[in-house]
Amino acid sequence: MVAKSTALKEFLTLESASKRSSVYVDPDREVFFELPLYIPTNESVTKCFNLFEGKKATLKTFNDVQQLLQQGKKREVKTAIRENAWPINSPIRSQLWPALCSQYQNGKSMLDGFYWDMVNQVFGTTELPDKPIMLPPFVDSTHCLPYHLTRKGRAVADRVVSVLGYACPDITYSPSLYPITSLLLHFMSEEECYHCMASLVAAKEKVFITQTKLLHEVTWKTVMQIAKKHAKAAVIHLQRLCPGQKIERIFMDWCWWILGGLPFPHLVRVMDCYFHEGIKVFYRVSLAILILFQKNITSSNSEWNTESLKNDIDNAIPKFCKAISVSPTKLLRTAFNIRALSSTYISRVFIKTEMVLKSRSVLSGSKQLVRSRSSDNLPTSQSQMNIQMMSHTLTIRELFTLWSWLPVRITMYQPVLLYTTEEHGCSLTTFYVRVEQHEPTLLMIKTCNNEVFGAYCSSRWFERNVKDDKGQKQAYFGTGETFLFSLYPERSKYPWVGIDGDTKHGHGSELFMAADAKMITIGGGEGQAIWMDENIRYGKTDKCMTFNNPPLCPSGDFEIRVLEVYGFVGV
Repeated sequence: MVAKSTALKEFLTLESASKRSSVYVDPDREVFFELPLYIPTNESVTKCFNLFEGKKATLKTFNDVQQLLQQGKKREVKTAIRENAWPINSPIRSQLWPALCSQYQNGKSMLDGFYWDMVNQVFGTTELPDKPIMLPPFVDSTHCLPYHLTRKGRAVADRVVSVLGYACPDITYSPSLYPITSLLLHFMSEEECYHCMASLVAAKEKVFITQTKLLHEVTWKTVMQIAKKHAKAAVIHLQRLCPGQKIERIFMDWCWWILGGLPFPHLVRVMDCYFHEGIKVFYRVSLAILILFQKNITSSNSEWNTESLKNDIDNAIPKFCKAISVSPTKLLRTAFNIRALSSTYISRVFIKTEMVLKSRSVLSGSKQLVRSRSSDNLPTSQSQMNIQMMSHTLTIRELFTLWSWLPVRITMYQPVLLYTTEEHGCSLTTFYVRVEQHEPTLLMIKTCNNEVFGAYCSSRWFERNVKDDKGQKQAYFGTGETFLFSLYPERSKYPWVGIDGDTKHGHGSELFMAADAKMITIGGGEGQAIWMDENIRYGKTDKCMTFNNPPLCPSGDFEIRVLEVYGFVGV
């Protein structure tokens, strides 16, 4: 007990004292990451972690595991990986992870140099480009998790994913592919990372990475189904907190509890098991998270209260994961101790769910599928190229984020730049001449402080001239499809409050767009969300009733560096 206490004290001192890279780095390869101190190499601290994890036996070496793999003893390999809590700075993963992934190669292994030939084919050079790499449309831009990769490391991840997209054109939607690529780069070279990812994508024996919108939906519905049976108390508690359809919204993000929520040491231990056993590890860990979450929020000394949970239920589980109080070993033990949750049962639920969704998509032309983050509403490569050539404000990643917020029917069309202060001058008259007959339009503002925000405007700006029955021009026009957004420094969408039935403010919640010869306004009621002067030089932003938004830039007043307005060809 004294030894454990001393070790803990030394650990806490070191933890707060410094930050440094702690993951094992092969001296012969380039480093793509900078990690904060998670598990120090100090001997007393390692001893402390061993005490917490209950590890007294010597950890198995890669040779031990490789021997089992060569003998085809997959069950023994599974047990070894589950029971050996290798510290995060252990060199074993640089060999173990590639060996585990290579089990699932489809056909012959790739020849040395194959990857670099592909890189040359796609990019025309093996040098990393200076400009951002355009990611394939199957990537979910809101979840390109870098896990502390440096800028160069992120560029390498972008390149691996892009080459994979080129080599595997059948992938249409795969949000987990980029995060897993980022994780692999912590423990291996770029070429090895590509080979691992190619093996996981091609695996026939087990599911590792879903590659279509349909299968992505099948996974979260499978998790929800098995949770109702094997984490019943947690699901019932969630249903009390969010009656109706909200619980589906929670489960739609199930894989981000793990990939986006868990601390890095926990995630790495989960991935140890995942690379051998497949996606069923994620299923079990997600149930373990639910079980631990429910225990935590119902305990007598819990920091959570019912009201705060109800108000922020969508973020409750991710927040719990980020601050999870159990060790990686306890998390895995909880996951693998769930009784009667066999692979056969999971497969049966998965196949049944897939059949139901496929039948529904045939009957309804896919209209009934939940529109989660999908390639169906991602910009085409042509749209991406257009934006890169035209825009002074939008990066490709910001474009992906913005595109995912647009109404589905609009994402079928290519954007066209109608007006920009960079080319057309700062005049409201010119703005109207170039923009007013287009519906809808996307208005983007970049301030002199580099904030980027704007609005999707559902109606033509020409409607400022439309008169009512009494011959008077209407002050405000537009529809509830109008929304505000912020892209930098914060990324947020602010839809019309009436979408959720919040119209208690009456007329004040229906002030979408207004314009005349002197100004443009978007949003109203106790403030204007966006207001710009006739010279398109100065503006202000306030909270307003229409969108219940905060000011879109901290100061409230802003000076416009660039204004861009986009229309959509063919709408």
